[in-house]
Amino acid sequence: MTTAAENEILTRVGAGTPMGEFMRQFWIPAAKSDELKADGDPMRLKLLGEKLIAFRDTSGRVGVMDHRCPHRCASLFFGRNEEGGIRCVYHGWKFDTDGNCLDMANVPPHQDFKHKVHAKAYKAAERNGLIWVYMGDQAKVPALPDLEANLCPGEQVDINFQFRECNWLQAVEGEIDTSHLGFLHYGNVSETNVTRDINAFSMTNRAPEYMASDTDYGLMYGAHRPGRTADELYWRVAHFMFPCWTMPPLDTLQANVSARGYVPLDDENVMLVFIFKNDIRPPDVVKEREARGGGPDFNYVPNSTDWLGRWRLKETRDNDYLIDREMQRTENYTGIRGIILQDQAMTESMDPIVDRTFEHLAPSDMAVARTRRMLLRAVQDFQQSGTLPKLASEPKLARGVRGGAFFAPKSEDWLKSYDNELKASPLELRIAQAQAAE
Repeated sequence: MTTAAENEILTRVGAGTPMGEFMRQFWIPAAKSDELKADGDPMRLKLLGEKLIAFRDTSGRVGVMDHRCPHRCASLFFGRNEEGGIRCVYHGWKFDTDGNCLDMANVPPHQDFKHKVHAKAYKAAERNGLIWVYMGDQAKVPALPDLEANLCPGEQVDINFQFRECNWLQAVEGEIDTSHLGFLHYGNVSETNVTRDINAFSMTNRAPEYMASDTDYGLMYGAHRPGRTADELYWRVAHFMFPCWTMPPLDTLQANVSARGYVPLDDENVMLVFIFKNDIRPPDVVKEREARGGGPDFNYVPNSTDWLGRWRLKETRDNDYLIDREMQRTENYTGIRGIILQDQAMTESMDPIVDRTFEHLAPSDMAVARTRRMLLRAVQDFQQSGTLPKLASEPKLARGVRGGAFFAPKSEDWLKSYDNELKASPLELRIAQAQAAE
């Protein structure tokens, strides 16, 4: 059982907290590239409990910094984004994307000390439509992680964000709990009325058995069920990757080029980041998936300029996610439309931070329990000796990591089956292309 003290460590992400400091040693996704325009409006951005602003300067560079002007702490959200920097409207002090003070407009030249003033700024980088931020030691910035989905050219990739009102870890645990698929999402579906979805086998047997293995990047786990023959198993393999990534088994392993980030905005709010190669499913398969889930996944309300005002859905805790009880009785297991929304309803229903001392975990929660232990161990190692998982300094470890479903001989080790299935995919070509570009 997770203790109350362990739950505090796992869930608190602000500056100075054990998990917060650990997470700051990794790049985290913060925004879509198209959310910021050159010389456009600054955007409020909250990450790991810190209130920040993001802007794109005249040359196209992205700046991410503390929203407080280092002069008198007025918010730079109200600043003028102009001519290569952001200018505070209170007294005219101006800063570039690195936080350097360029101008002290209300100070006579002979009293100017701009070389001594620096806004708290974080390193930002972009890759294929996604803006990343590194909030650790700015003198020791590692390379971006080589997530396969983010290595694909931007036009081949779809990126979606979605705000959720709960702690980051319970959102992650909702993802790595694979057995809920056959109930929450497919509870009213049998294998006979699923035509092209490999996940149909999840309806044949809704109580799979599990395996898990620690890795240099996190945790790999798999659920297995009887396959098409007596000598075969059907596997759904997935991953947790430091600090907050999952690779869920959305499709066949060969087709599933995707990743999901669960970025803590603060202790009680998380931003989901979906990255997936946009040709992994034919349109008719997408329509079938939406039909089973009761509707499309992303019904956004317009973004606001609030700290937590981006990428919110119209279905919320306050309106019971627009649950339709008649649909629940006759068509849809939950009465809630959309697979992502169904997940949101369950994870938010646990309260903003779930009390894990109240739980009774089962064998089907193997991945959940092991991920918690792994995170606690990683945070403790970092606190005691500064040691981080290998992924923090070896970003190429993220390459070749996919979730997905496949069939394998019952007599074959599951890790070998995974490797064999991965080798049969076009992954190696994309890795070779990425290496050639370096």
